Amino acid sequence: MRIEKDTLGEVKLPDNVYYGAQTKRAMENFPISGMKLPRRFIRAQGIIKLAAARANGGLGLIEKKLLKAIEQAAQEVTDGRHDSHFVVDVYQAGAGTSQNMNANEVIANRAIEILKGEKGDYKIIHPNDHINMAQSTNDTIPASIYISAFEAVRDDLLPVLKTLENTLFHKSREFDSIVKAGRTHLQDAVPIRLGQEFSGYAEAIKNDIHRISRASESLLYLPIGGNAVGTGINAKPGFRNYIIREIIKITGIKFKKCKNLFEGIQNVNPALELSASLRGVSITLTKIANDIRLLSSGPRTGFAEIKLPAVQPGSSIMPGKVNPVMAEMLNMVCFQVIGNDTAIAYATQASQLELNVMMPLIAYNLLSSVDILTNGVDVFIHKCLKGIEPDPEKCMVFADNTLAMATALNPLIGYAAAAEISKEAYRTGKSVKQIVIEKSMLDRTEASRILDPLKLTGK
Repeated sequence: MRIEKDTLGEVKLPDNVYYGAQTKRAMENFPISGMKLPRRFIRAQGIIKLAAARANGGLGLIEKKLLKAIEQAAQEVTDGRHDSHFVVDVYQAGAGTSQNMNANEVIANRAIEILKGEKGDYKIIHPNDHINMAQSTNDTIPASIYISAFEAVRDDLLPVLKTLENTLFHKSREFDSIVKAGRTHLQDAVPIRLGQEFSGYAEAIKNDIHRISRASESLLYLPIGGNAVGTGINAKPGFRNYIIREIIKITGIKFKKCKNLFEGIQNVNPALELSASLRGVSITLTKIANDIRLLSSGPRTGFAEIKLPAVQPGSSIMPGKVNPVMAEMLNMVCFQVIGNDTAIAYATQASQLELNVMMPLIAYNLLSSVDILTNGVDVFIHKCLKGIEPDPEKCMVFADNTLAMATALNPLIGYAAAAEISKEAYRTGKSVKQIVIEKSMLDRTEASRILDPLKLTGK
């Protein structure tokens, strides 16, 4: 064991941990969920601390020997070598002070170790005076949210959504010749091709990709350098420009200075904007998943227009049952993302005066949404979507028998007369084509031409 001191007194710590007194107090104060902020967030914290050290070193505020050790320790945090020492619960001190101090202490103690000192000997390197120099929780935590969320969206979510768009597009081409009944209000509608239906899904995902991309651009404006309230107190002139340049070098991403530091620290609206776009794609995905479930319903008592890959038994009591489990999983993911967005919205509006104190919650839910969407969509693509097969015969039966085929008669006999044909077809169980032929309204050749389901789809 070792003993460290903070402003409240002494704290006992295991000698093998890199975190320090303030982190230990947070562990004891907040045994809430067991959930921690994820790897990407810790990576972003490491990036900021590395960039800050280089900025302060370049401005002559940290001597070279100490700077080298701090750089190595911060790089190790960035690379994920000390994630087990980031132990603060998501539900913690407001704004993320404990999370910021967790990073400061881990990097300080690791740097001390690199310099052959004993952990906790902050006369060598101090968590606040060296690692947190010219920074505050209030500007480093939102900056960590933005860096981590931007990288997660760019590297994980957008690629898998693009794969989804492409897969849906290829399915639309594969299914383009298959005619089926359209359905509006879950009732018979005019014919449509299965490929057309899937092309709508592909375009919807394409539009959501654009929305998410636009929303993620707001994350590029970092409030770093604003320090506690936006004034940049205790930061040497030039620090703000310097640290932004270093963050750009480390990440390869063209981050920018927040246009107004006071607004940037008061609010976390870029996170809200991105979360709203994730809610949007979740609604799109829910619609697609629900359609897949409907179109594959059956196999004998439902639509059964498409067949899904069988990936596991569907019932613990009904033998042979196979359920649309991948679509159901995707629905659950989407509902969780929508719930996360609600939490983020409430947390974002909780900003008061110079600060939003709900940032750990925002960070966790935002990164969780990106993560589960990425994984959920990826699994849905490979274990469901790619293996979907159509039933062309079943589709054509529905296309021939939809009562909305009478719509094609409107130009010939008018809406009211066409409605009567539709009603009679419903009463008798016959098709619209059969009725018009029996009534000698059209001969068989002309009826087949006018009521050709494929032509009615615009092809």
